[in-house]
Amino acid sequence: MSGPGEGKIKLGKADVYIHLKGKSGASVTHVDIELPELNEIIKSGENTYVGGKRGGVFLGLKKDMINRAERFKK
Repeated sequence: MSGPGEGKIKLGKADVYIHLKGKSGASVTHVDIELPELNEIIKSGENTYVGGKRGGVFLGLKKDMINRAERFKK
């Protein structure tokens, strides 16, 4: 976990949940990261990938997502 740094834009504080299969409509157990600002980068219905890193995870972005992220202003 590297924290704040040059070239990083803080989006806000996310709510993170383990969503259990069979509860609240989940067909498989998964992790929900809920932060409205993420929808400005990753649109509803789009898919990406996630990887583990020391202290957390990272979301890999596809070309369209990268373009939106690079235009993001907080």
